[in-house]
Amino acid sequence: MKLTNIKLGAITLRVSDLNTMQAFYKEIIGMDVLDTRDGYVTLGTEMTPLVILHEVKDARPNRQAAGLFHFAILLPDRIELGRVLHHLISRHIEVGQGDHLVSEAFYLSDPEGNGIELYADRPRDQWSYEPNGHVKMSTDPVDYQSMLEAAADRPFTGLPSGTTMGHVHFKVRSLETARSFYADRLGFTVTTDSYPGALFLAADGYHHHVGTNVWARPSMPMGEEAGIEAWTLLVDAATNEALGGTTSEWSLTDSDGITVNIKSVD
Repeated sequence: MKLTNIKLGAITLRVSDLNTMQAFYKEIIGMDVLDTRDGYVTLGTEMTPLVILHEVKDARPNRQAAGLFHFAILLPDRIELGRVLHHLISRHIEVGQGDHLVSEAFYLSDPEGNGIELYADRPRDQWSYEPNGHVKMSTDPVDYQSMLEAAADRPFTGLPSGTTMGHVHFKVRSLETARSFYADRLGFTVTTDSYPGALFLAADGYHHHVGTNVWARPSMPMGEEAGIEAWTLLVDAATNEALGGTTSEWSLTDSDGITVNIKSVD
Protein backbone atom coordinates (compact mmCIF):
# COMPACT_ATOMS: atom_id res chain seq x y z
CA MET A 1 0.00 0.00 0.00
CA LYS A 2 1.22 3.49 -0.88
CA LEU A 3 0.45 5.92 1.92
CA THR A 4 -1.38 9.11 0.83
CA ASN A 5 -3.43 11.93 2.32
CA ILE A 6 -1.72 11.98 5.71
CA LYS A 7 -0.61 14.49 8.29
CA LEU A 8 1.53 14.24 11.38
CA GLY A 9 0.07 15.01 14.77
CA ALA A 10 1.60 15.64 18.17
CA ILE A 11 4.66 13.91 19.53
CA THR A 12 4.51 12.62 23.11
CA LEU A 13 7.66 13.00 25.21
CA ARG A 14 8.33 11.19 28.47
CA VAL A 15 9.91 13.82 30.76
CA SER A 16 11.20 13.92 34.34
CA ASP A 17 10.64 17.64 35.11
CA LEU A 18 7.29 18.75 33.79
CA ASN A 19 7.47 22.34 35.04
CA THR A 20 10.86 23.06 33.45
CA MET A 21 9.87 21.45 30.17
CA GLN A 22 6.51 23.23 30.02
CA ALA A 23 8.22 26.57 30.61
CA PHE A 24 10.73 25.86 27.84
CA TYR A 25 8.11 25.02 25.23
CA LYS A 26 6.06 28.09 26.20
CA GLU A 27 8.79 30.68 26.62
CA ILE A 28 11.50 29.53 24.21
CA ILE A 29 9.59 27.70 21.47
CA GLY A 30 6.47 29.87 21.75
CA MET A 31 3.74 27.27 22.21
CA ASP A 32 0.49 27.72 24.09
CA VAL A 33 -0.77 25.29 26.74
CA LEU A 34 -3.83 23.60 25.26
CA ASP A 35 -4.63 21.04 27.95
CA THR A 36 -3.39 19.76 31.31
CA ARG A 37 -4.47 16.51 32.98
CA ASP A 38 -3.03 13.74 35.16
CA GLY A 39 0.65 14.38 34.54
CA TYR A 40 0.21 15.35 30.89
CA VAL A 41 0.52 18.81 29.35
CA THR A 42 -0.42 19.40 25.71
CA LEU A 43 1.14 22.37 23.95
CA GLY A 44 0.76 23.78 20.47
CA THR A 45 -0.86 26.60 18.53
CA GLU A 46 -4.53 27.45 18.93
CA MET A 47 -6.27 24.11 18.31
CA THR A 48 -3.23 22.30 16.86
CA PRO A 49 -1.41 20.14 19.41
CA LEU A 50 2.30 19.73 18.70
CA VAL A 51 3.94 18.36 21.85
CA ILE A 52 2.49 16.32 24.70
CA LEU A 53 4.65 16.20 27.82
CA HIS A 54 4.13 13.14 30.04
CA GLU A 55 5.80 13.43 33.41
CA VAL A 56 7.54 10.29 34.67
CA LYS A 57 9.59 11.40 37.67
CA ASP A 58 12.28 8.71 37.49
CA ALA A 59 12.66 8.73 33.70
CA ARG A 60 16.22 9.19 32.49
CA PRO A 61 17.66 9.17 28.96
CA ASN A 62 19.54 6.17 27.62
CA ARG A 63 22.09 7.23 25.03
CA GLN A 64 22.69 3.64 23.94
CA ALA A 65 19.05 3.12 22.97
CA ALA A 66 17.29 3.86 19.71
CA GLY A 67 14.72 6.64 19.77
CA LEU A 68 14.27 10.29 18.86
CA PHE A 69 16.89 12.16 16.85
CA HIS A 70 14.64 15.21 16.54
CA PHE A 71 11.09 16.24 15.79
CA ALA A 72 10.55 19.05 13.31
CA ILE A 73 8.12 21.93 13.65
CA LEU A 74 7.14 23.37 10.27
CA LEU A 75 6.56 27.14 10.13
CA PRO A 76 4.24 28.54 7.44
CA ASP A 77 6.98 30.49 5.63
CA ARG A 78 10.48 31.91 5.75
CA ILE A 79 9.48 35.17 7.44
CA GLU A 80 7.82 33.30 10.30
CA LEU A 81 11.00 31.24 10.69
CA GLY A 82 12.95 34.50 10.83
CA ARG A 83 10.69 35.74 13.62
CA VAL A 84 11.48 32.60 15.61
CA LEU A 85 15.20 33.04 14.95
CA HIS A 86 15.08 36.65 16.19
CA HIS A 87 13.41 35.39 19.36
CA LEU A 88 15.97 32.63 19.95
CA ILE A 89 18.83 35.09 19.49
CA SER A 90 17.21 37.49 21.95
CA ARG A 91 17.03 34.66 24.50
CA HIS A 92 20.69 33.73 23.87
CA ILE A 93 19.78 30.26 22.61
CA GLU A 94 22.48 28.56 20.55
CA VAL A 95 21.19 26.86 17.40
CA GLY A 96 22.55 24.74 14.61
CA GLN A 97 21.53 25.37 11.03
CA GLY A 98 21.04 23.67 7.70
CA ASP A 99 19.91 24.72 4.25
CA HIS A 100 18.56 21.42 2.94
CA LEU A 101 17.68 22.76 -0.56
CA VAL A 102 14.02 21.86 0.02
CA SER A 103 13.94 23.76 3.32
CA GLU A 104 15.83 26.01 5.72
CA ALA A 105 16.19 24.82 9.29
CA PHE A 106 17.53 25.60 12.75
CA TYR A 107 18.26 23.04 15.43
CA LEU A 108 18.29 23.08 19.21
CA SER A 109 17.55 20.77 22.14
CA ASP A 110 15.10 21.06 25.01
CA PRO A 111 16.30 20.89 28.66
CA GLU A 112 16.10 17.09 28.68
CA GLY A 113 18.04 16.65 25.45
CA ASN A 114 15.23 16.07 22.95
CA GLY A 115 16.25 17.37 19.54
CA ILE A 116 14.06 20.01 17.91
CA GLU A 117 14.13 21.31 14.34
CA LEU A 118 12.36 24.55 13.42
CA TYR A 119 12.06 24.93 9.66
CA ALA A 120 10.29 26.40 6.67
CA ASP A 121 9.91 24.74 3.29
CA ARG A 122 10.86 26.19 -0.05
CA PRO A 123 8.07 26.06 -2.64
CA ARG A 124 7.85 22.62 -4.24
CA ASP A 125 8.51 24.03 -7.70
CA GLN A 126 12.01 24.92 -6.44
CA TRP A 127 12.85 21.36 -5.38
CA SER A 128 15.21 19.32 -7.53
CA TYR A 129 15.27 15.58 -8.09
CA GLU A 130 17.78 12.84 -8.81
CA PRO A 131 17.44 10.74 -11.98
CA ASN A 132 15.82 7.99 -9.87
CA GLY A 133 13.14 10.41 -8.70
CA HIS A 134 14.55 10.94 -5.21
CA VAL A 135 14.47 14.50 -3.95
CA LYS A 136 17.82 16.30 -3.74
CA MET A 137 18.75 17.37 -0.22
CA SER A 138 21.93 18.75 1.27
CA THR A 139 23.16 20.47 4.42
CA ASP A 140 24.52 23.90 3.54
CA PRO A 141 24.75 27.19 5.50
CA VAL A 142 21.49 29.10 5.85
CA ASP A 143 21.29 32.67 4.55
CA TYR A 144 19.96 33.67 7.95
CA GLN A 145 20.82 37.36 7.59
CA SER A 146 18.28 37.91 4.82
CA MET A 147 15.79 35.91 6.87
CA LEU A 148 16.31 38.15 9.89
CA GLU A 149 15.99 41.26 7.71
CA ALA A 150 12.73 40.01 6.20
CA ALA A 151 11.29 39.48 9.69
CA ALA A 152 12.76 42.61 11.30
CA ASP A 153 9.44 44.44 11.64
CA ARG A 154 7.53 41.37 12.87
CA PRO A 155 8.12 40.85 16.62
CA PHE A 156 7.75 37.28 17.83
CA THR A 157 4.54 36.63 19.76
CA GLY A 158 4.56 32.84 19.69
CA LEU A 159 4.27 30.19 17.02
CA PRO A 160 1.80 31.35 14.38
CA SER A 161 -1.40 29.74 13.18
CA GLY A 162 -0.59 27.23 10.48
CA THR A 163 2.42 25.79 12.30
CA THR A 164 2.39 21.98 12.08
CA MET A 165 4.45 18.92 12.88
CA GLY A 166 6.50 18.61 9.71
CA HIS A 167 8.45 15.41 10.25
CA VAL A 168 10.01 13.09 12.79
CA HIS A 169 13.55 11.72 12.70
CA PHE A 170 14.71 8.66 14.61
CA LYS A 171 17.92 6.98 15.72
CA VAL A 172 17.62 3.35 14.61
CA ARG A 173 19.78 0.25 14.71
CA SER A 174 19.26 -0.79 11.08
CA LEU A 175 18.21 1.14 7.99
CA GLU A 176 17.03 -2.08 6.36
CA THR A 177 14.71 -2.82 9.28
CA ALA A 178 13.53 0.80 9.28
CA ARG A 179 12.75 0.56 5.57
CA SER A 180 10.75 -2.60 6.20
CA PHE A 181 8.61 -0.92 8.87
CA TYR A 182 8.14 2.57 7.47
CA ALA A 183 7.94 1.68 3.78
CA ASP A 184 6.61 -1.88 3.67
CA ARG A 185 4.38 -1.85 6.76
CA LEU A 186 3.20 1.78 6.92
CA GLY A 187 3.40 2.56 3.20
CA PHE A 188 5.69 5.59 3.16
CA THR A 189 7.72 6.09 -0.02
CA VAL A 190 11.51 6.33 0.12
CA THR A 191 12.38 9.86 -0.99
CA THR A 192 16.15 9.78 -0.62
CA ASP A 193 18.78 7.29 0.50
CA SER A 194 21.83 9.22 -0.70
CA TYR A 195 22.83 10.50 2.75
CA PRO A 196 25.37 8.06 4.22
CA GLY A 197 23.79 6.21 7.11
CA ALA A 198 20.33 7.73 6.68
CA LEU A 199 17.00 6.99 5.01
CA PHE A 200 14.17 9.46 4.38
CA LEU A 201 10.56 8.58 3.60
CA ALA A 202 7.35 10.50 2.90
CA ALA A 203 3.81 10.46 1.57
CA ASP A 204 2.06 12.80 -0.86
CA GLY A 205 5.27 13.85 -2.67
CA TYR A 206 6.76 15.52 0.41
CA HIS A 207 10.54 15.57 0.93
CA HIS A 208 10.22 13.54 4.14
CA HIS A 209 7.77 12.85 6.91
CA VAL A 210 10.09 10.30 8.52
CA GLY A 211 13.87 10.32 8.77
CA THR A 212 15.99 7.50 10.16
CA ASN A 213 19.71 7.25 10.77
CA VAL A 214 22.32 4.95 12.32
CA TRP A 215 24.84 7.70 13.05
CA ALA A 216 24.75 7.23 16.84
CA ARG A 217 24.95 3.42 16.50
CA PRO A 218 22.32 2.62 19.13
CA SER A 219 22.78 -0.85 20.55
CA MET A 220 19.33 -1.56 22.01
CA PRO A 221 15.66 -0.70 21.48
CA MET A 222 14.19 2.07 23.57
CA GLY A 223 12.15 1.22 26.64
CA GLU A 224 10.61 3.35 29.37
CA GLU A 225 13.42 5.92 29.54
CA ALA A 226 12.99 9.66 28.99
CA GLY A 227 12.47 10.67 25.39
CA ILE A 228 9.87 9.84 22.79
CA GLU A 229 6.84 7.93 24.00
CA ALA A 230 4.97 8.05 20.69
CA TRP A 231 4.46 10.04 17.51
CA THR A 232 1.14 10.49 15.73
CA LEU A 233 0.09 9.66 12.18
CA LEU A 234 -3.24 11.15 11.08
CA VAL A 235 -5.00 9.27 8.27
CA ASP A 236 -8.41 9.04 6.63
CA ALA A 237 -10.79 6.16 7.31
CA ALA A 238 -9.91 4.24 4.14
CA THR A 239 -6.19 4.44 4.88
CA ASN A 240 -6.80 3.43 8.49
CA GLU A 241 -8.62 0.32 7.32
CA ALA A 242 -5.93 -0.50 4.74
CA LEU A 243 -3.27 -0.31 7.45
CA GLY A 244 -5.22 -2.85 9.50
CA GLY A 245 -6.93 -0.55 11.94
CA THR A 246 -10.14 -1.85 13.49
CA THR A 247 -10.66 1.26 15.64
CA SER A 248 -10.20 4.96 14.96
CA GLU A 249 -7.14 5.09 17.25
CA TRP A 250 -4.55 2.34 17.57
CA SER A 251 -0.78 1.90 17.75
CA LEU A 252 2.15 0.09 16.18
CA THR A 253 5.65 -0.24 17.63
CA ASP A 254 8.70 -0.88 15.46
CA SER A 255 11.60 -3.17 16.35
CA ASP A 256 13.46 -0.21 17.89
CA GLY A 257 10.66 0.34 20.42
CA ILE A 258 9.35 3.49 18.70
CA THR A 259 5.55 3.72 18.82
CA VAL A 260 3.30 5.40 16.29
CA ASN A 261 -0.27 6.29 17.30
CA ILE A 262 -2.46 6.01 14.21
CA LYS A 263 -5.62 8.11 14.27
CA SER A 264 -8.45 8.29 11.73
CA VAL A 265 -9.53 11.93 11.34
CA ASP A 266 -12.52 11.59 9.00
